[in-house]
Amino acid sequence: MRKINLFILTGFLLICCQTPSSAQQVNWTHFRGSNLDGISKDQNAPTTWNDSLNIIWKSRISGKGWSSPVVYGDQVWVSTASEDGKQMFGICLNSKSGKEIFNIKLFEPGTTFPKHDINTFASPTPCIDKEFVYFHFGTYGTACVKTKDGSVVWKRSDLNCDHVQGPGSSPIIYKNLLILHLEGVDVQYIVALDKITGKTVWKKDRPKDCYDKLVPIGKKAYITPIIINVKGKDLLISNGSAACIAYNPETGEEVWRVVQGEDSTISMPFFENGIVYFYTSFVTPKSGEQYCELMAVDPSGTGDITKTHIIWRLKSPVLQLLTPVIKNGLIYTIDSKNNLYCLDAKTGTSIYSKRLTGKYNSSPVYAGGKIYFTSTNGETMIIMEGRKFEVISRNKLKGEVFATPALVNNSIIMRSGANLYCISAH
Repeated sequence: MRKINLFILTGFLLICCQTPSSAQQVNWTHFRGSNLDGISKDQNAPTTWNDSLNIIWKSRISGKGWSSPVVYGDQVWVSTASEDGKQMFGICLNSKSGKEIFNIKLFEPGTTFPKHDINTFASPTPCIDKEFVYFHFGTYGTACVKTKDGSVVWKRSDLNCDHVQGPGSSPIIYKNLLILHLEGVDVQYIVALDKITGKTVWKKDRPKDCYDKLVPIGKKAYITPIIINVKGKDLLISNGSAACIAYNPETGEEVWRVVQGEDSTISMPFFENGIVYFYTSFVTPKSGEQYCELMAVDPSGTGDITKTHIIWRLKSPVLQLLTPVIKNGLIYTIDSKNNLYCLDAKTGTSIYSKRLTGKYNSSPVYAGGKIYFTSTNGETMIIMEGRKFEVISRNKLKGEVFATPALVNNSIIMRSGANLYCISAH
């Protein structure tokens, strides 16, 4: 009898341990999630809220920043800065209560530089693992902080470039490396640091044969890269202003490139079913309006694959800010002229399109068969996944929103201009 009860108890415990992991996203470690794809495992993320409905907590964040929240365990981290950029901070809140745990002054630049009006001095999103959280403020500095006690492990302030419009690229963790993009009008390079010590492991300049032909203002970029796996090998995919390039993330060695563009890129690459997708920087035809393109690329090649591995290309308005989300062969995006598209990922053909009135700079996220688009005025439009346009709800918070939300534990962590919200219906 005792053996039977032990068997039943063991089975019960196994079910209890397995169920949450299949139904919930536990951590959200980077800009656009732990896999850099904007996709959450949550099955019961909230679909209805306002400033008072389904708000678990609301915490004011001092200063100003458009960095997105990252979550690990019971901690939520964001960066922020004074509006003049003279002080830069890392802030940690308790994910259950919203109570501030750490408020760490990381940098006090002696000199600050101009930025775009819609940018802030704390726009790059931190990244986090079990023991450390990493803050990047572009040319102003990069820091590693211990999550247990908030102590600063290391800092670098010698990785510099002239952003012109302020920093925008977020760091990513790859194995033992922290990978940063510093691409200004003066220098353009990717650097991998030892994430424990902060020391440089490799550094790779963007190729001169692509960049020397550009005017200086066209050389800048603000993208965050992704890591994909092709035939058992990892690739770092990074679409700069003149070319999208795949690198060996262990060494920085170039594997392939697709050449196109003459000015800054912002939107991240994305990936599904063995295909890489990205928005190019814009081109100026001899006759006609400037445009960029959304491209689908077979990433299995080597060398210059511009003429051999492009599957399809779709003309789009210039200066694409948000990164699309792709799920089950469908791409969901809003272009810089506020047109929402659902595209067939195999062909690039439009399944449906809708003209929107709001401006969308926050990237969409996916959870439980639903796509969440949040506009700069704080309204989140939720649509159903699939080939038919179906709006589930529209939900408004006070304040402007540029940050991309984190979807964890069937909750939404969303940052507005002054506050961080935890939204949940459970």
